Amino acid sequence: MGKEKKELWEILGMLFRAHPWHGVSLGDEQPQVVTAYIELVPSDTVKYEIDKYSGHLKVDRPQTYSNICPTLYGMLPQTYSGERVAGICNKKTGRTDIVGDRDPLDICVLTEKLVPHGDILLKARPIGGFRMLDGGEADDKIIAVMKNDALYENWSDIQSCPSAVIERLEHYFLTYKQAPGSKKTQSEILGIYGRDEAYEIIEAAHADYADKYGDVKQALSSVLKFKP
Repeated sequence: MGKEKKELWEILGMLFRAHPWHGVSLGDEQPQVVTAYIELVPSDTVKYEIDKYSGHLKVDRPQTYSNICPTLYGMLPQTYSGERVAGICNKKTGRTDIVGDRDPLDICVLTEKLVPHGDILLKARPIGGFRMLDGGEADDKIIAVMKNDALYENWSDIQSCPSAVIERLEHYFLTYKQAPGSKKTQSEILGIYGRDEAYEIIEAAHADYADKYGDVKQALSSVLKFKP
């Protein structure tokens, strides 16, 4: 990007809030360290998620039961669950019918700190993830620790995570969309993977995003036809 275009983006950044999905970078150190946009915290009794068109945080639904997400929960900017993400899921499961859910990649972030609300950005280190399907679509959940967290900073892979924490996350994701009175769930967890595969999923989702949306800054710069 030329100097003039870079200066333009710096000015836009001072005047307008960036869209958390499209206008925020995944980070120069990804996939080892990623930027995460947090939508939901453990004290929330309402399910929040980003509105993909406006970039604002919106109410998705009130939680039907008393179960709450046991970690910070959100999405990874400039990621997309498309052909590459689905391809990994098909390869690992031996299936051919799985497609991406066409959403940003989800992330659960462990931290000892009390974070009172969502709609924030933080840096996280992925340590693993769930290979999850939602209605037959790939819906991976990356598990990470907040960077420089005093308690979890030394966790380097999913094996560092106690089984009780994994079980709580599994229970939440298998029940959070369950309809009242129904014993059926549209979610299923096909496996748990470690740090290296989490890196692979993040890189695939970042590439899927590039295929879907291209270089957002370059596209907007062309529209603006900036002249020094």
